[in-house]
Amino acid sequence: MNQYTAQDFKKGQPRWCPGCGDHFFLASLQKAMAELGVPPYETAVISGIGCSSRLPYYANTYAMQTIHGRAAAISTGAKVTNPNLTIWQVSGDGDALAIGGNHFIHAMRRNVDLNMILLNNRIYGLTKGQYSPTSPRGFVSKSSPYGTTEDPFHPAELCFGARGNFFARSVASDNTETIAILKAAYQHKGAAVCEILQNCVIFNDGCHNSVYTSQGRKENAIYVKHGEPLIFGAHQEYGLMQEGFGLKVVKIGENGVTQDDILVHDAHCQDNTLQLKLAMMSNEDGFPIALGVIRDVEAPTYDAAVNQQIEEVKAQKHYHTFMEMLETNDIWEVKERFTIPMRKAAYVNSIEKIVKNMRLKGRLS
Repeated sequence: MNQYTAQDFKKGQPRWCPGCGDHFFLASLQKAMAELGVPPYETAVISGIGCSSRLPYYANTYAMQTIHGRAAAISTGAKVTNPNLTIWQVSGDGDALAIGGNHFIHAMRRNVDLNMILLNNRIYGLTKGQYSPTSPRGFVSKSSPYGTTEDPFHPAELCFGARGNFFARSVASDNTETIAILKAAYQHKGAAVCEILQNCVIFNDGCHNSVYTSQGRKENAIYVKHGEPLIFGAHQEYGLMQEGFGLKVVKIGENGVTQDDILVHDAHCQDNTLQLKLAMMSNEDGFPIALGVIRDVEAPTYDAAVNQQIEEVKAQKHYHTFMEMLETNDIWEVKERFTIPMRKAAYVNSIEKIVKNMRLKGRLS
């Protein structure tokens, strides 16, 4: 493995507001890249439009800022064309889930081998504070002065509904966990969605405050790890148990509940029922917010399947270039000119009509 440091992946001076979660995430991404050891010249960072989509300018890799909502489309083309390229696709909640929503869900449905980063601050920051597809009902913003009258997207629910095979979540200010899920996304072959919760200090400050500090995460979040019991709390005193088709919070040691009764997280289960329940938990409903790798399931990837199909078709053909194709299939060679035969009588009649008309017009004596 190549030896790199985060400095090898740094470029330019980030121009985000002081305290913006994008600063936190950029540092985590650059450190994750260094630990993974993939050379900068085999890496591409591709984004759409928005505050977070300025990130490619600060990555010392191949980089491209595309047009609004089209990061997934451009990333798909790049990955299919160059399967050996490691692609980090970066979008905000507005860029990815509004104008880019169709590309987002189809990249997951196709299972393109992309690391899809969704930086979620529940607001349009670049355009100065309009509500986004993840803003909660009743949210007051410049474009909803009396509160929104619609329900938001839950990125996890959208991902699972589009047959997504990898979903992870972290908080931008949590450097350790963010690096961990980025490395897990890289190891996963297929569309790997990482939702990064972050505050917009100007237009939506505090939107993730319950988990933005280390102490807040101890009290209001649960770190899920495959094969480990779902235990949380400042003193690891709470756990999750299944109740019917849902989950419930229990206190270990009360009402006869022991650690053996607590659910064990299975990120590799094909059935995503419990994984979705975990991903949809919220503090408002009395549950901790799930952080970590929630779903990680193997499945065929679109880019590998396309390239395999191309090789299989090429192997069946007798040509590999355009000229070879022209010279291989059926060929017609025209050796002499030919005319469509006409009956002699019809031909004579046509000539007589032409001569008669010319005489009438005085053009022939």
